[in-house]
Amino acid sequence: MTDRDTTGLSRRQLIARSGKLAGGALVASQLVVPAPNAEAKGADPASEALRALTPEQAGTLEAVLERLLPTDATGPGAKEANVLRYIDWSLAGDLKVFVGPYQSALAAIDAYAQAQFGAVFTALSASQQDTILTEMEANTATGFSPSSQAVFTMIRTHAVQGMFGDPAHGGNVGFVGWKLVGFPGPRLVIDAHDQKLNVKVKNQLQSAYSIKLFKPTKVDR
Repeated sequence: MTDRDTTGLSRRQLIARSGKLAGGALVASQLVVPAPNAEAKGADPASEALRALTPEQAGTLEAVLERLLPTDATGPGAKEANVLRYIDWSLAGDLKVFVGPYQSALAAIDAYAQAQFGAVFTALSASQQDTILTEMEANTATGFSPSSQAVFTMIRTHAVQGMFGDPAHGGNVGFVGWKLVGFPGPRLVIDAHDQKLNVKVKNQLQSAYSIKLFKPTKVDR
């Protein structure tokens, strides 16, 4: 779904709606932010083994993520940020409560894709994939628990976390998400220059955990 798509969610809409999650959705009510993962820095995504998902599940999820946050003319997307790694690593850690919901959700996505277009989600065209996701968000897709909208909200929320969260959690590789939205990085002091109107804020791209005040403790780990 690019910024110009009319069938599904645009990147701009995805980001804008990320703070307006359906309060009644079961999966959304359980959201937590995982602790930082020391292995994220400098890891080679191509050689990383999956920790929570099977290859088939990861393939379906990656295809979903790449439609939600595509790589296009507006900038990098889920692939460059390695949002899949963020979710998989988190499901093996602090988000393990979501393992069951994800297993069910990904199976339901493939089943619904088969019913609608005669093939699993990864085998569909981009427009067909967008149709599936649009129907899920509209809550008109069947076979999902507790609902297709709740499943869509769960995946979208974690996609936004992986794209724009602190790189210490495994996503936002190379700060691509922060660069995309113009976030200059966390800092404890905002100098006089950066407080002026209509000036380009100086980038200080770093993980919050590289700031001494925010270094994780043994309890955090």
